[in-house]
Amino acid sequence: MCGIVGYVGPRRAQDVVIDGLRRLEYRGYDSAGIAVVDDGRLHVAKRAGKLANLEKVLADTPLPATTVGIGHTRWATHGPPNDANAHPHVGGSRRVALVHNGIIENFAELRDRIEADDHVFLSDTDTEIAAHLVELQVESGVDLPTAMQRVCQQLDGAFTLVAVDAEDPGQVVAARRSSPLVVGLGDGENFLGSDVAAFIEHTREALELGQDQIVTITADDVTVTDFWGRPVEVKPFHVDWDLSAAEKDGHDWFMRKEIFEQPRAVADSLIGRRTPSGLLQLDEMRLADEELRDIDKIIIIACGTSFYAGMVAKYAIEHWTRTPVEVELASEFRYRDPIIDATTLVVAISQSGRPPTRCRRSATPAANGRRCSRSATPTGRRSRGSPTR
Repeated sequence: MCGIVGYVGPRRAQDVVIDGLRRLEYRGYDSAGIAVVDDGRLHVAKRAGKLANLEKVLADTPLPATTVGIGHTRWATHGPPNDANAHPHVGGSRRVALVHNGIIENFAELRDRIEADDHVFLSDTDTEIAAHLVELQVESGVDLPTAMQRVCQQLDGAFTLVAVDAEDPGQVVAARRSSPLVVGLGDGENFLGSDVAAFIEHTREALELGQDQIVTITADDVTVTDFWGRPVEVKPFHVDWDLSAAEKDGHDWFMRKEIFEQPRAVADSLIGRRTPSGLLQLDEMRLADEELRDIDKIIIIACGTSFYAGMVAKYAIEHWTRTPVEVELASEFRYRDPIIDATTLVVAISQSGRPPTRCRRSATPAANGRRCSRSATPTGRRSRGSPTR
């Protein structure tokens, strides 16, 4: 999951934000970026790959020593992991910078509308549309909190948005809907984070935000409203974990943390994959309904903990579809001569950080993220030294 850091206070924002992003590295990511506000201008740096790539850029060309900034580590959803798609994103006039967790489900409709007004987009992301929309609002004369309220009312999906306005540099504004966001309360400084690990070295006092809420932080104040500008009460809490426990969300072990995260993980997996009527929609699969109806056997191939996930999937698929399912170790399956035909669906599960492959009429797992070729050899034999995932 993506990591978010926001800061307003007396310290150098670049240092606070980068340190926060480093503490969020355990969440996984494929690019990182930062934006600060100085003298009415935005300064943005972002790079694909590990945080070290961004730090190298900042070592060569440091950002101004300003005290307001936002940062992000991205796990790619819309668009590949590259420099252009890394966050933060900016509006057309570079007045607003914005970072985002989650998925904006109606971004294509919103983007079409904005492009009709001659807005130019520089990335493949759904995030950039939010940056343009917020910027349009502040350019119309409203402040950043009001702009965020108006934009959130237009968005469908699950998201955390965090933004800064170059012409109103004393504040950071964020919105939350079905995506994590926590406020850190300091002495003459305040923080935002996708979890408390982002700011635990600076403060252990925090606020828990609810659904559809917008928070504005300055160095001395925190204000929370709903998406329609109505004030709301929020619950303060004290973080009594150390940094190691904070990374595990207060649990003793990562395994326990992941066990309790299962409901949220399932819900996150369904984000952007449901129709307005609530039906499951897997655009990446690209199998016609007729092809799915012809399937009379499913083979799941995986290794390690992915294999255990496959066994859980076997119970669920057989229960819901009454279609027989076999689960096999990928490291063994590649050397076998399996019995498959045009009515067999092969599903390869990967935890390598890329989408799982869904194969048909082939026993050979395709490269991660690609659909298996129908002409692939059914045995899938390769030399024993060739790599696989």
